[in-house]
Amino acid sequence: MSRVVITEFMDETAVQRLSVAAPTRYEPDLVDRREELIAAVADAEVLVVRNRTRVDAALLDAGKGLRAVGRLGVGLDNIDLEACKARGVQVWPATGANDLAVAEYVITTALMLLRGAYLSSDQVAAGDWPRQHLIGGELSGRVMGLLGFGAIAREVAARAGALGMTVIAHDPHLDSSDPAWAKAEPVSLDDLLTRSDVLSLHVPLTSQTRHIINAQALSGMRASAVLINAARGGVVDEDALADVLRSGHLAGAALDVFETEPLTAEAGGRFAGLTNVILTPHIAGVTEESNVRVSSLIADKVLNHLQEKV
Repeated sequence: MSRVVITEFMDETAVQRLSVAAPTRYEPDLVDRREELIAAVADAEVLVVRNRTRVDAALLDAGKGLRAVGRLGVGLDNIDLEACKARGVQVWPATGANDLAVAEYVITTALMLLRGAYLSSDQVAAGDWPRQHLIGGELSGRVMGLLGFGAIAREVAARAGALGMTVIAHDPHLDSSDPAWAKAEPVSLDDLLTRSDVLSLHVPLTSQTRHIINAQALSGMRASAVLINAARGGVVDEDALADVLRSGHLAGAALDVFETEPLTAEAGGRFAGLTNVILTPHIAGVTEESNVRVSSLIADKVLNHLQEKV
């Protein structure tokens, strides 16, 4: 019997802390063995997951004794929150623990896309010396647009402002009197699309946000603009994005999240041959440091729960 089941990778120190406190099953690839996972939760009290484990009604029904789900991250679209609520299962996201990692990813990819000089090592090594073709632009003096203005977006805003950017944001759920708006100018969605030189997405995947960046939205953006999605796959219509990148209507894009994850060769084929796109495997929020912070935060929550049960 394992009171704690961990289905995806977690910092080893945090795992050891949990193992000392209670019987713990840690298998980072358990997420890929659904039948074993269902069997594993039968006697579990706490389940710890990342973004790939589907915590749905079937899994919750198999874990009759589950009392909590710890999420090593902040997105909750892989967890059926209503089903958890109906069964009295608490859900613990690692709020704030990976904000810095994502913010640095956004700034880094914005710099790479605008400058355009960092993905040509093979050409330079081959002696092509493509100097005239790699003259890009600077971040300073441009407009950083943020769709959604939560904690991570505010970290991006602070860094973008420090680099000399003007920051604008659209977030209809944030009250106009919120002091956070001191870091950005609130604008309409249309203004956000038309004014942004860099558009970074910071919204959850919901019925309202699915494909919010579609062909129509992309057509309203500047041809010189770049798009960054380190939020959730499905927020962007990937076929429409690939089309505008090929046509030259959009200067570039960085995607860390996809509608199909892990990204298959078939799904990724839409981006084949594009030199103005950066694709990464849902890693924006995962650094050595953030993994420690996220894992430690969730371990603390699990340990507090176990102590309360004593």
